[in-house]
Amino acid sequence: MTDTSQAPVAIITGGGRGMGAGIARELHARGYRLGLMSPSGSAVELAAELGAIGIKGSAGEAKDLETLVEKTVEAYGRVDAVVNHTGHPPKGDLIDITDEKWAIGNDLMVLSVVRMARLVTPYMLKQGKGSWVNITTFAAFEPSLVFPVSCAYRAAVGAYTKLYADRYAADNIRMNALLPGFIDSLEHKPGTETGIPMKRLGTMNEIAKTTAFLLSDDAGYITGQNLRVDGGITKHV
Repeated sequence: MTDTSQAPVAIITGGGRGMGAGIARELHARGYRLGLMSPSGSAVELAAELGAIGIKGSAGEAKDLETLVEKTVEAYGRVDAVVNHTGHPPKGDLIDITDEKWAIGNDLMVLSVVRMARLVTPYMLKQGKGSWVNITTFAAFEPSLVFPVSCAYRAAVGAYTKLYADRYAADNIRMNALLPGFIDSLEHKPGTETGIPMKRLGTMNEIAKTTAFLLSDDAGYITGQNLRVDGGITKHV
């Protein structure tokens, strides 16, 4: 029997479907022990399949994040990696979006990362090592009026990523953001791929493998970066 007691541990929010599930499967295949959470309960089902910890909860709820970390540490005794991944926040025409909807977006995308950092950083400091990947969007730095709340707050996550990375780099704790383009985890209008230089949608598998790379020691000198994985759709250099 293989001894898994020394295997690394990763927490993934939004880890039951789509890119989150793809990342969970990829990390599991690489030997990680997992703590998964999703609001629909799909993370509980995937966790049962992968022999992981799974809970039903939202990244936008502080108590749910606390429960996820507590249960993961209780089971495995450590946290080596965190993938902050969430669903989409409310949409709407720019000035019609209510304060309540902006607040929901803030909790879901920005404060989820801030709160998770508070919860997990002490474990990483004790271990002397840790790595983070925040899944945002290619539109964080080339905003689209189709997703105003998402663009505004995911850009904020990019800034927080750099601040955190600088603060803890000397402690061997890295944080990067991954900015997906149009990925096959969601339904896209026919013809979407024509505006992408690679002329195709990205795959969940590509996002999962890039995430795994950023978490791994192979990316040991990469921190504070916002890496676009978008088939070349963004224009700025």
